[in-house]
Amino acid sequence: MSDDLKNSVIFARGELNPYGKYFTGTSYLNMLSLEGVVMGNVTFEPGCINNWHIHKADKGGGQILLVTGGRGWYQEEGKEPQELHAGDVVNIPAGVKHWHGAAKDSWFVHISVEVPGENKSNEWLEPVDSDDYKKLK
Repeated sequence: MSDDLKNSVIFARGELNPYGKYFTGTSYLNMLSLEGVVMGNVTFEPGCINNWHIHKADKGGGQILLVTGGRGWYQEEGKEPQELHAGDVVNIPAGVKHWHGAAKDSWFVHISVEVPGENKSNEWLEPVDSDDYKKLK
């Protein structure tokens, strides 16, 4: 991790991500809150991204990403990828298929906020096509 990113990191990196089987590359998870609103600090090594996934809920739900460091990507199915930097906020409604993670050449850190809802679940899907990811700068 570069010195600039180390100096900008707010929360500890945490342990190896227990959901790592749904990621390409190495990521770390530090759960910040398990009460009320669930929040975790997720750190992605360069080139690490998660699989396509959907946050499901009967009512409410979804996810908010608060980017705190590095450079990364977010993409919803059927849309172009969005480059992300510290200070960016992504609101992801329940039911939207998407992925997010680091750029090839940068660490990436975000706080993942689970939007409260009823009967929430997360469906992990297929990995992002490696050829599509390689096209990103």
